[in-house]
Amino acid sequence: MVIQNNQVKLQANQAEGALVISVTGQVHGLNAREFHDKLYKEIIDSDSPVVLDLENLTYINSAGLRSILLVAKRLKGRNTRFVLCCLYGPVKEIFEITAFDKIIDMFKSRSDAIAAITG
Repeated sequence: MVIQNNQVKLQANQAEGALVISVTGQVHGLNAREFHDKLYKEIIDSDSPVVLDLENLTYINSAGLRSILLVAKRLKGRNTRFVLCCLYGPVKEIFEITAFDKIIDMFKSRSDAIAAITG
């Protein structure tokens, strides 16, 4: 399933027992709510651990970070593992500066993330 909204695209697939959601584009104030709604829609019916692959995310602001945090809290409440992977450049810096890397586990590769939450 591919979802496009404004300047962000989500693609969700099952891989090795995990739900992997790849994000492409930008998440900002104009599309953060829709991003959150689409992300939530992908996870709500899934019992699988979730990997959010941010390799192709080029920009995220505080509204986008809030969306990810809300999803992480929701999954934690359901006792479902949630991790991030493939953060690079300015996006990785944003997650480190805001200490999201201390709140949500981050992995360099998709395969490392899947192995960590399904193994």
